[in-house]
Amino acid sequence: MNVLASKPALIRMLLIGPTLIAITVFMVIPLLLMAYISFQTRDYSGGVLWGEFSYEAYLRLFFERNLDDSLSVNFNYLLIILHSIWLSFFTMVCSLLVGFPVALFMATRSPRWKTVLVFMVTLPFWTNLLVRNYAWILLLRDHGTINALLIWLGVISEPLPLLHNQFAVAVGLTYSFLPFMVLPIYSSLEKIDLRLVEASFDLYGTRWQTLRRVIFPLAVPGIIAGCILVFVPALGSYVTPELLGGGKTLMIGNLIGLQFGAARNWPFGAALGLFLLVLVMLSLFVYARRYREGAGQ
Repeated sequence: MNVLASKPALIRMLLIGPTLIAITVFMVIPLLLMAYISFQTRDYSGGVLWGEFSYEAYLRLFFERNLDDSLSVNFNYLLIILHSIWLSFFTMVCSLLVGFPVALFMATRSPRWKTVLVFMVTLPFWTNLLVRNYAWILLLRDHGTINALLIWLGVISEPLPLLHNQFAVAVGLTYSFLPFMVLPIYSSLEKIDLRLVEASFDLYGTRWQTLRRVIFPLAVPGIIAGCILVFVPALGSYVTPELLGGGKTLMIGNLIGLQFGAARNWPFGAALGLFLLVLVMLSLFVYARRYREGAGQ
C-alpha cells in the first residue's frame, strides 16, 4: 500500500488500464484492421488478397471502371449515402416534433407520474428490435391492422401501400429511436426552474411566447443531445430498412452488409464503413466546436 501511495501515476494506470485494454482490443484494433482491408485488393471468391495494396475501393465511391480500364463518374453510391443522410435527418426531425411535446408533458407531471412515464418510454427497449420491426410489418402490410381499420371505417376502399417503401422505413426508424430524443429533452426540461415560467405569465406572456422564449431555449442542450443520439444510429441502421423497406430502400448500413455478404467485396465494404465513421465524426466535431463557441460567448 505504501508503494502504491507513493506512486499516484501507477495507481492511475492500474485504474484506467483495463478500460484502455478493452478500448484497444474491441475498438482500435478492429478499426485499424478495417482500414487495412479497405486498401487491399478484392478476392472475387470472398475476402481479400492480403499484401496487394490498392485504392480501388475508394475510387468506386465516385467512379466505375469500364471494360477498357478507364474510369467514368458514377454517383450511384453517393446518392445512396445522401439518401441515408436525408432519411436520418427526416427521422431526427420527426422524433423531435413528437418527442418534445412528450418530454414537456412528462416534465410537468407529479414525481410519481414522472417515474411511470419514464418507465413507459423505456419499455420498448425491453423488446428486441427485430421483434418490434416485425410488429410494424403486421401493422403496415396490405391486409394489416391499419389498412383493415381504414377500410372498416370507410376511409379507403383499397389497401394503401404502407409497407416496403420510404414511408415504412421512416416510421420504423422514428419509432425505434424516439426514446433517444425524449429522454435527453426530458432531462433538460426537468431541471427548469418553474418560477421562470410563472414570471413569464406574470409579465403577460402567452403560452406560445413562454414556450418559445423561456422553455425552448432552456431545453436546447437536451434537444441537441437527442438529435445526435437519433441521427447517428439512424444513419447506420440496418435492420429497419432491410425489413420495412423490403430491399427497395437502401441505406449505408444495408449497402455495407451487401458488400460483405452477397457482393463479396470486403475492401469496398470496409471503405464504406470508414466513410460512414468519418461522416459521423465530422458531425460530432462540428457540434463540439459550435458548442464550445456558444459556451465561450
